Amino acid sequence: MSTSTPLDGKAAAGSATAARGRISGAVWFALALVYVVWGSTYLGIRIVVETMPPFLSAGARFITAGLLLAAVVAWRSGPAALRATPAQLGSAALVGLMLILGGNGLVVLAETSVPSGLAALLVAAVPMWVVVLRASTGDRPPRRTLGGVLVGLAGLAVLTGSGIGGAVRLSGVLMVVAASVLWSLGSFSASRLELPGNPFTGSAYQMVVGGTAAVVVGLLRGEQRGLDPASVSTASWLALAYLTLIGSLVGFTAYVWLLQAAPLSLVSTYAYVNPVVAVALGALILDEALTWPIVVGGSVVVAAVGVIVSTERRKR
Repeated sequence: MSTSTPLDGKAAAGSATAARGRISGAVWFALALVYVVWGSTYLGIRIVVETMPPFLSAGARFITAGLLLAAVVAWRSGPAALRATPAQLGSAALVGLMLILGGNGLVVLAETSVPSGLAALLVAAVPMWVVVLRASTGDRPPRRTLGGVLVGLAGLAVLTGSGIGGAVRLSGVLMVVAASVLWSLGSFSASRLELPGNPFTGSAYQMVVGGTAAVVVGLLRGEQRGLDPASVSTASWLALAYLTLIGSLVGFTAYVWLLQAAPLSLVSTYAYVNPVVAVALGALILDEALTWPIVVGGSVVVAAVGVIVSTERRKR
């Protein structure tokens, strides 16, 4: 999961200045990275939790990624780039708790019982929840956007049927839905809080705080009991390294660069391409079943998100 949403106000403002000329090869390469890397993180999480505890592994991933990102920022822009006011640090910590601990942490926990493809399709509803949050604060989204939300909710109901039918644990499905709501709340709040001016600095603090909180939750859950590093599979170690270095660093860096170099209308397409990539990888690599609720409900959700994103970008 990323640390932004296509409906995030600051992201939109940043990309509004992007050149509208010919799309360069570098842009297409970065976009392909975001498509594949973020789409593959659900597969990586599923492999990690096969032999690693969910919150402790998620915490280790984000603490490491956050410290590495902070080091890169200090190396490229100088230590002064990491400075932040107490208010900015507090805002970054709050957003990190919602995005990393709540949004990502619950997805990691849920994927101990929920297929990676289904998790990705449920998380794809994030733009829908952001519209709901905006409406709750007095904003009036276009009717086409609201229609997309209603259609998307119907798709979510079909996806939830996977749990009601017994093929997947309903508790896991509801956990991912809760994670997507928390992720939406974090993204929505990020556009309204005072965060560090450097987006990489803010994300580094969010990752470290959220990762630390995930470790605390893991310890409170007793995930350390009986944990034997020797029993962790090579696949899980490799998947954790991939999520840390490629998913959190490379993918996010590519995304932030795209916000400055490409039109938001193009960058936003990751919202409905990522779940398709995740479903395909889950089916091909982990032999995850493509049941009718997943195919039908997932298609409806992805189509609804496409409508929402395409309608919103016309307003900018």
